Amino acid sequence: MVAVTETGSLYSSPVAFIYVFNLIIGVGALTMPKAFANAGWLIASVLIGVLCLMSFITSTFMVEAMAAANAMLRLKAREKSLSASIHPSSINAAVSVDTVVERDASPNESDEEVPLINTLGGSRKEHDLYEITKRVEMGQMAKLFFSKFGLRLFYFCIVLYLYGDLAIYAAAVPKSLTKVACGSWNETDSTQSNNKPCPGWGSVTQGNVYRVFLAIFTVTLGPFAFFNVQKTKYLQIFTTIMRWIAFILMIVLALVKIGKGQEEHDTPTANFSGLPNLFGVCVYSYMCQHSLPSLITPMKNKSRVTLLFIADFVIVLVFYALLSFTAIFAFRAEDLNDLYTLNFRKTAGSFVGYFLALFPVFTLSTNFPIISITLRDNLKNLFLREGHPYPWVVDRIAFPLATITLPILVAFITQNLEILVGVTGSYAGTGVQYVIPACLAYFGKKHLMEMTGCYDNKHKSPFGISFWILFVIGWAFICIALVTTNHIITGK
Repeated sequence: MVAVTETGSLYSSPVAFIYVFNLIIGVGALTMPKAFANAGWLIASVLIGVLCLMSFITSTFMVEAMAAANAMLRLKAREKSLSASIHPSSINAAVSVDTVVERDASPNESDEEVPLINTLGGSRKEHDLYEITKRVEMGQMAKLFFSKFGLRLFYFCIVLYLYGDLAIYAAAVPKSLTKVACGSWNETDSTQSNNKPCPGWGSVTQGNVYRVFLAIFTVTLGPFAFFNVQKTKYLQIFTTIMRWIAFILMIVLALVKIGKGQEEHDTPTANFSGLPNLFGVCVYSYMCQHSLPSLITPMKNKSRVTLLFIADFVIVLVFYALLSFTAIFAFRAEDLNDLYTLNFRKTAGSFVGYFLALFPVFTLSTNFPIISITLRDNLKNLFLREGHPYPWVVDRIAFPLATITLPILVAFITQNLEILVGVTGSYAGTGVQYVIPACLAYFGKKHLMEMTGCYDNKHKSPFGISFWILFVIGWAFICIALVTTNHIITGK
């Protein structure tokens, strides 16, 4: 991971609002209607609201941690500048103190060059200490605030999450292609449909067609893990447009179907056995914390970032509720696919039906190379020992193979996206969304208190007190325990 990356061009708060909103509304939402129906509409409504609130809280933790990281980098830069400008053999301690105070009071010095020593009476520029001007990614924050053991745990959690992400991508794309190629739009049971022959493919079963598309997917996109690519501006625009067209179409088509009264609502009020998967799906669908440094740092005015988060999460909650409720009223629970786009073949007509079915192919295929390279670099950081660079074969061959092999194997074994999303969100996603932001906020504050004797972070979270940090961490572990218990009891 790069320690501190370029901030990029600055943009206004409305633009930041759109970026954060688009980040949260991802493909994970496509698995929410089925999970929503399986858990029951009442209890699911409560859970998606609670998890929305928890994700909002940890997003404010991330902003606080970003400000703390910027402050620590400034303090270290000033200490380095001070040690370089004052030679101990030629300047005594008294002169050193006078020099520090004089330099600190000079209005012409740059922010990075002016040393800030709190014990010398503070600084005129102390209010700028927590300005978020440097883009410090989550990995660099972990290096600043965590111990070596904590850093290892951080990378382990990130790696698990990215592996789950890639497995979801590797299964969703071939599954969508198989459904289109075999015309098995309405078959929600993958186990039964896998053994059926695929029309037009002779005696080849749908399961084998899925594996053929998985092999093509691997050969086509897998090699990107061996190289470096960047997501371009035009790629972002393309995927954003495709995503919005698809989601709006699904909501409108479901409303039209409801208006015609073609289906009866049969979703139960509450079904606790469906909660574990819904929890994982919601955590996955509200995930944005790991990308906030890239989106919040370029904001011109960060004074209202909390209001921005409130607006984003409220609208996202309404959007998810609208998507899920229209789904359960438009389709019977047993007819809902774990990939919601596959439900519209007959309802939407030929062109729109094919477009929605192939929507995951368009978006996930463009993201797979980027996520795989991110995972490869995190794997290198996880096992790297300082002063011991990797041999060329390990660096260029072993790590890329390790990156793509496991997700492809998982996708080969199962194409059940509801389970993949649920497990990824319930475990690794819980760490990335809840535990890591809370720990970054806590240890960031602790380190700044030790360095300066105070903590005047103007971007401090409204939930930054110890109670909320402990509550979030406790909530995360309780949820993981309940999900694990349910998996053991049900055997799923």
